[in-house]
Amino acid sequence: MVAAMTGTTDQTTFPARAVGATAADAPLAPLEIQRRALGPKDVRIEIRFCGVCHSDIHFTRGDWGPVPYPAIPGHEITGIVAEVGAEVTRFAVGDRVGVGCMVDSCRECDNCREGDEQYCLSGNTQTYGSMGRDGAPTQGGYSDRIVVDEDFVLRIPEALELDAAAPLLCAGIATYAPLRHWGAGPGSQVAVVGLGGLGHMAVKFAAAMGAQVTVLSQSLSKQEDGLRLGASDYRATSDAATFEELTGRFNLILNTIGAAIDVGPYLMLLKTNGALVNLGAPAEPMSVPVFPLLLQRRSFAGSAIGGIRETQEMLDFCAEHGIVSEIEVISADGINEAWERVVSSDVRYRFVIDNSTL
Repeated sequence: MVAAMTGTTDQTTFPARAVGATAADAPLAPLEIQRRALGPKDVRIEIRFCGVCHSDIHFTRGDWGPVPYPAIPGHEITGIVAEVGAEVTRFAVGDRVGVGCMVDSCRECDNCREGDEQYCLSGNTQTYGSMGRDGAPTQGGYSDRIVVDEDFVLRIPEALELDAAAPLLCAGIATYAPLRHWGAGPGSQVAVVGLGGLGHMAVKFAAAMGAQVTVLSQSLSKQEDGLRLGASDYRATSDAATFEELTGRFNLILNTIGAAIDVGPYLMLLKTNGALVNLGAPAEPMSVPVFPLLLQRRSFAGSAIGGIRETQEMLDFCAEHGIVSEIEVISADGINEAWERVVSSDVRYRFVIDNSTL
């Protein structure tokens, strides 16, 4: 196994403990995987915590296409630097760090040069399910260790606990980035559709940025939470009066729902020049009516995560404003149950795996 010291580059892979799936319909189970050898620009991280994202479930169960099994998901990773390559300059052994949804990109296209590696024109390398530089499929954070190029490692501020910070690496940046891009701030009206893992972070961020925030949820069951998290209004989408009363109110609507919805009624809630931005990634297509767009120059858009620079900005913003995810920490033997609870929306608001239990 690679020694835990600065600058060593043992040119062999090393084993890691993990929890993953061997087929779409197989439960998650303990596995041993091989991590790539430490390169000169690499950081080896001992993973302390990993958030559970609905994307982990979609991917592993084959909802988005063929999967290279065995599959180890997890892209909300926090931990401690255990070793650095000889040419690493940004991190040292003992640093508190994180890894999000991507671990590499081409570095050369216009988007990468602008700091938007998430939109790499050659396709970024995802933390799991992509082909890594070693020619093997990448494996994620449901594991005890990982090797990542230093350019795709984030620094976790001391003000943030590693467990509650883990979901910031996906749910956090996935909501922070569109709020920044579409100019959420004082004087703007923002609606958040769904109060789940992404939605609760969107409420916290939008409120901290100074926007007036409304939660649009199927029912009022989480109303108390929504108001506590920073929303000034909370409406049930099951009530037809909601869409009548809120017509033309919002500059920006973030849809965090991971299933297909009827987009038309939500478009009518936008002001002139307003934007409805889809953050969820349903497996099935959604139909978009054109006339609500034409009538008030409204937009229907999508947004992924943010680039590395913006993700670090988000983490620093969280430290400054005391923002972390609302979490429930679980042990490795509880992941299958946690996944079923995620599918049934029975979590407030993000499961985080204690990787020491692997």
